[in-house]
Amino acid sequence: MLNGIRIIEVEGLGPGPFAAMTLADLGTDVIVVHRKGGNATPAVAEHSVLDRGKRSIALDLKDAGDLKVFRALVARADGLIEGFRPGVMEKLGLGPEACHALNPALVFGRMTGWGQDGPLSHAAGHDLNYISMSGALWYASAPGDAPITPATLVGDIGGGALYLALGMLAGIMNAKASGTGTVVDAAIYDGSAHMMNLAMALRQAGGFPEARGTGILDGPHWSRSYRTRDGGWISVQCLEPKFYAIFLDLLGLSEDADFAGQYDGALWAKATGRLMEIFASRTRAEWEALFLGSDACVAPVLSPDEAAGHEMNAARKAWGEAEGVLQAAPAPRFAGQGAWQPALGPTRDAHRAEILAEIGVT
Repeated sequence: MLNGIRIIEVEGLGPGPFAAMTLADLGTDVIVVHRKGGNATPAVAEHSVLDRGKRSIALDLKDAGDLKVFRALVARADGLIEGFRPGVMEKLGLGPEACHALNPALVFGRMTGWGQDGPLSHAAGHDLNYISMSGALWYASAPGDAPITPATLVGDIGGGALYLALGMLAGIMNAKASGTGTVVDAAIYDGSAHMMNLAMALRQAGGFPEARGTGILDGPHWSRSYRTRDGGWISVQCLEPKFYAIFLDLLGLSEDADFAGQYDGALWAKATGRLMEIFASRTRAEWEALFLGSDACVAPVLSPDEAAGHEMNAARKAWGEAEGVLQAAPAPRFAGQGAWQPALGPTRDAHRAEILAEIGVT
């Protein structure tokens, strides 16, 4: 879908590389500028999944010769992605002003936790910090429990990488029409706050008050996960009455008074206790056999490895392996596209010769 678009990615951690991977999955020519002589770390492994579909060239951005190469890449690109703290690219002489002098239509994508300005713009932080300050962590976990979310998903990926990718696409579309580039200030703090607008719409309708454990998605017995006899977990979220009725019917609880008032908050605690006992009486596989495929809105909680071996994945092929490395397929999907083949990223500097030939630099 994005053939013909070129993005230069300055090697970084987490959300920046993920955004660039997402664009590469969609057909963008992503050239990742790896650090020259950089050693692979647990966070940036050699042949990283996050580098799949990209081309690699290793440069030292403090070296005059390598700076010449980098500037030549910028001059021929549609966009650039970097994830340093504010001011670092400017110190290298590669900030938005300098890059726009080389390429006025360039979309300069900046990935940070707190944003390019504000009282915390230069402070360190991580996923959990950003989403806790933005309000996105508030409804995570049950009342009384420590708020926790799936690692990286809400902040780094949801609020960061995907908003950066969206911003890059919007900027490139505008540049194609106007000839003028822009700067994309993608902050995890901002994006994760924006993701809360569905919850705010529910609050506006009266269904999601501020107090944790009292809203229609984090309070009821029909919207939580339950432990099974074998130590597994089953998720339940039958929000609509017609689905709730199916859920009760499959459990043989349709006539039970404890479950009669689906939206009666006064009954939720007792009903939750009852369901905890019920789900603890069978294994996860037994519950899956009872519910899966029905409209009861019940599903097993699977690890990524279990998900890869599930029958759902046999049909959708959302997970695959390349040289023993588990990874998820590109999303979304488009009509007429070929089957996905799992692949790993290139070795550092693997495409130096062809990239230098393309830009005419020796």
